[in-house]
Amino acid sequence: MAGLFNALNSARTSLEVNQKSIEIIGNNISNLNTEGYSRQKAIFETYPAMNFGDFFIGQGVKISDVSRDHDVFIDQQIKQKAVDFGLQDALTRPLSELERVFNITEDNISTDIDNFFDSLQELSADPSDLVQRNNVILQGDVLATSFNNTVNELNSIKENINDTILSKLDAVNSQIKEIADLNDRIYSIEIHGQTANSARDQRDMVAKSLAQTLGAQSYENANGMLSVALPGGMPLVQGNMAMTISADVSGVDLTLKLNAGGVTRDLELRNMGGEFQGMMDIRDNFIPELNADLDKLAYELSTQINLQHQAGGALDSSTGNLFFSLPPNYVASPPGPPPTATEYADAARQMSVVISDASKIAAGAAPNPGPPPGTVAPGDNSNALILSNIGDNYLIGGVDNFNSLYGKVAAKVGVESNQNQLSLKGAEDAMVQLENFRDGLVGVSLEEEMISLIQFQRGFESSAKFLSTVDEMMTTILDIKR
Repeated sequence: MAGLFNALNSARTSLEVNQKSIEIIGNNISNLNTEGYSRQKAIFETYPAMNFGDFFIGQGVKISDVSRDHDVFIDQQIKQKAVDFGLQDALTRPLSELERVFNITEDNISTDIDNFFDSLQELSADPSDLVQRNNVILQGDVLATSFNNTVNELNSIKENINDTILSKLDAVNSQIKEIADLNDRIYSIEIHGQTANSARDQRDMVAKSLAQTLGAQSYENANGMLSVALPGGMPLVQGNMAMTISADVSGVDLTLKLNAGGVTRDLELRNMGGEFQGMMDIRDNFIPELNADLDKLAYELSTQINLQHQAGGALDSSTGNLFFSLPPNYVASPPGPPPTATEYADAARQMSVVISDASKIAAGAAPNPGPPPGTVAPGDNSNALILSNIGDNYLIGGVDNFNSLYGKVAAKVGVESNQNQLSLKGAEDAMVQLENFRDGLVGVSLEEEMISLIQFQRGFESSAKFLSTVDEMMTTILDIKR
C-alpha cells in the first residue's frame, strides 16, 4: 500500500502542476496586448526521491518558480532610444509654431520690408503728395508692428513651452515615486525567494517613460532595486527613496529644481535629456538666437533709415527728423565698429514709427543752412530716392541686405524643422524595431502558448488517468482484504 500511496501523491502533484501551468498560460494569453508584459512560464522541480530498497523512487513534481522572460540588453536599448524619441518628439510642436511665425508666404516681414521701400519709391515719383507721404508712414507702421508681433509670438512660444513643462511635472514626480514604491515592493517579495514578475514589468515601463521624458538613466543593483538618475548624474530614485522636481516661476522665466534629501539644486540643460531637453533647448537657445537675428535686422534697418532721413529735408525745410524710434541701445553711427549683440538687444520689440506729420518726411535734400537759410523745393525727391534704394544697396556686415538676412532666419527654422522630422522618423522606426524584437524575444506568442496549452492539457488528462488508475488499484487491494 505504501507504494500506491506514493504513486497517488505523484499523480496528485502532476495534476496540480499541469493545472497551474495552464493557469500561467492563460495569464500570458490574456496579457497578449498588454504593453510591456513579459511572458511567464513555470519552472518545474522534482521532489526528492525516496529510498526504496536498492534504488530510489521519485515523489512527484512541483513548481519551484514562475520565471519572467527578460533581456537586459534589449531593455536598455529601448530606454536609450526612448530618450532620442522623446527629444525629437518634444521639438516638433514648437518648431511647427516657429515655421508658422517665420513663414515663406506673402505675409511676412520680408514682404513688409518690400512694401515699405516700395512706398518710398512711389513717394520719389511725387514727393509733395501727402497721400504718398501718409502711405510711407502707414507702411512703416506695418513693418514695425510685424517686428513687434513676431517677437511677441516668440515669447508666446516660450511661455507655451513653460506651460508644457509645468503640466508634465506632476506626472514625472508621480512616476519617480512609483519606481521607489515598486522597488520596495519587489524587494519585500523577492527577499522571501519569490519573483515579482508583474511589478518588474510595471517598473520597466515607468523607467522607459522617465527616459523618454527626462532622459533618465537606470540600472539595477545587487538587491534588485532600480536606481534612476538624470543624465548629469543627479539621482532621482535611490532604493525606496524618491526625489522630486519642482519649478520656480518668475515672470516668463521657469527654472527646474531637484529636491533631494533637503538639498535643492538647479537643473540646467546639461542635466536633462528626452522631452525636457528638447523643450529647454528650443526655449533657451534656438528661440533666443532667432530673437537676436530679428533684433539685428530691426536695428540695422531702423538705424540706416534714420541716418538717411535725418540727412534730408522735409516740406517745412526741417532736418534731423527721426523716422523710426531709436533702437534701445543705439550708439553713434558709422564710421566705427559694427554694433554688438548687446546693442541689437530688444530692437525688434521696441521698433516703432515716431513721425506722425506727413510733411516732416524728408524726401528732399537738406536745405542750405544759410545765412540766409534755404528751403526744400516741393518737387525735390533726391533723398526719397536714396531712402528707397537702401533696401537693395545696404549690406549688413557687408554680406546681406535686409530681405536676404530675413531669408536666412526663415531658412534656419525650416532646416531645423526638416531635420527634426527626419530624426523623429528615424527614432520612431528604431523604437518600433526594438519593441518588435523585444516582443519576439520575451513577449507572448499565441502560437507558442497554444502549443504549450495542448501540452499541459494532455499532461493534465494523463495525470487524471494516472490518478484514476491508482485509485482503482487501491480499491482492488481493499476488496482483496475484505
